[in-house]
Amino acid sequence: MSGPADHGPSVVAPRRGVADPVKTLMHRHRELCERAVHPMEIAAGLEAHGVTDRTAARFRHRDVFSLAEEMYARSSHDDGTIPHPETAGAPRPTPNQVLLSLLPGAMCAAAVAGLRLTSGRTRLAVAAAGVLAVALGARAALRHGPLSPPGHTSPGVSAPGTRACTYWLLAYALLGDGLLAATVAGGPDGLPDGTPAGAWPLTTAPFLALTLACAPAAWTAHIFTARARRRLATSRGLDEFTAFVRPLLLGVFGLFLCALTGLLAASAAALHEPAGYAQALALGALLLLARLLVTHGFTHAPAVALGAAAAVEALALATVLAARLPGCGLLAGPVDTLVTARGPGAVQALACAAAALALLVHAIRALTRASAHARPEEQR
Repeated sequence: MSGPADHGPSVVAPRRGVADPVKTLMHRHRELCERAVHPMEIAAGLEAHGVTDRTAARFRHRDVFSLAEEMYARSSHDDGTIPHPETAGAPRPTPNQVLLSLLPGAMCAAAVAGLRLTSGRTRLAVAAAGVLAVALGARAALRHGPLSPPGHTSPGVSAPGTRACTYWLLAYALLGDGLLAATVAGGPDGLPDGTPAGAWPLTTAPFLALTLACAPAAWTAHIFTARARRRLATSRGLDEFTAFVRPLLLGVFGLFLCALTGLLAASAAALHEPAGYAQALALGALLLLARLLVTHGFTHAPAVALGAAAAVEALALATVLAARLPGCGLLAGPVDTLVTARGPGAVQALACAAAALALLVHAIRALTRASAHARPEEQR
């Protein structure tokens, strides 16, 4: 049943005479009304179909929740109906999902340890195996872990764009700053050797922290989803729900950034490398917001934001390389100036911070709606 149908002439007609527009609306959302165990579930479903307070006023109700209360009261319900577990809160992650959230960090830690204990060709082999292991671990965590898409959203909905951009951003976090610095200086003079001191240095401390942060990301995302769904069952209106969820979203977002800051400090101390706080925190914020939106069924905005950040990073490298062509020296001017003033990490920090800020604004609007936390059947 499509949302626009809720705004048709037959829906918004005054309740006069024989016609009963509320009954017509109930018929169009019959399954939603019968499955609901609380008026808020009907309100969330109506909101998902584009019904607003202005629309409710045409049914002589002050808001959507008041309209939902009438629909709930007039619906037939089985007295033995038991509230769905999802109504009280989000299902707890399974042990397998918990292990999957730890997998990328464990693989990365093992790879970093291998790089520190080897040299020469053996180190190159360890680096290649480590990159592959981390990539597979991240893929498994994103597809089947606590941050995987919901049941009503196919894992392929956000692919290949979102997944490809995520891999690019993580690869740039490991290789990009070193490549950009070497390129601006006229290099690189060789391939990465798996160390932070080579011709093409790796930034292993921020990358290790970002992979380890997959676990706190899953934890904070679960807190947000569980508390929002519990509130969904007790709120007395859409505005009340939004007023609760908005600070909750900002709180878990800040909690994740605090956890990532601690991991960055610990990784930098353990590896005796710069922590790269600015670029790593910006990237971590971007990835968390993107996954929060994807797990709640919003895939377009994350794909755009991740793609824009990846495009800026790729463009920065491309302009520096293109400036080596005859007559194209001016192309590298902006990037050279930025790298000279703020270091190679400034490109990544600015690109990811701008994308994360835009995604945060969108998340505050999208994830504070009741319909974002309703079960799939409540939105039909």
